[in-house]
Amino acid sequence: MDVRAMYKISYGLYIVSSVKNGRFSGQIANTVFQVTSEPVKIAVCLNKQNLTHEYVRDSRVFSVSVLELETPMQFIGRFGFRSSRDFDKFEGVNYRKGKTGVPIVLDHAVAVIEAEVVAECDVGSHTLFIGEVIDAELLKDAEVMTYANYHLVKGGKTPKTATVYFKG
Repeated sequence: MDVRAMYKISYGLYIVSSVKNGRFSGQIANTVFQVTSEPVKIAVCLNKQNLTHEYVRDSRVFSVSVLELETPMQFIGRFGFRSSRDFDKFEGVNYRKGKTGVPIVLDHAVAVIEAEVVAECDVGSHTLFIGEVIDAELLKDAEVMTYANYHLVKGGKTPKTATVYFKG
């Protein structure tokens, strides 16, 4: 099998955040997509090893911040290559609490979405969480970061917990 074919599927780059017992967790994700329009539902796919997965599973709420093309690598690394278990990713970051108490990252976001989990599907190493959108806002009209841009232009790496990680 030529796994390079999987790299031709388009992805974006997002911050998925959640809350549990008053604590926040957030991570970079590339698998976020709309699944229905009436009611509006989106899906996020999170690795079971990530703390954000635990927070979403337990609290049943999450937010998505759609990142702009000009997002600095240092900011992506803050949410993508450090764990909320031992680092406060939200310290010094511009965010607001959503209707459910979930943190919504505003820095470098072109749009933000808040959802309540209505279903989940175990897909092996990851869980696909489906959430009904309860709020969404377009923050600015700017080009969004794609996963291809993250790799090709910014030289980004794929962590082992990513949905698109292949041993190679």
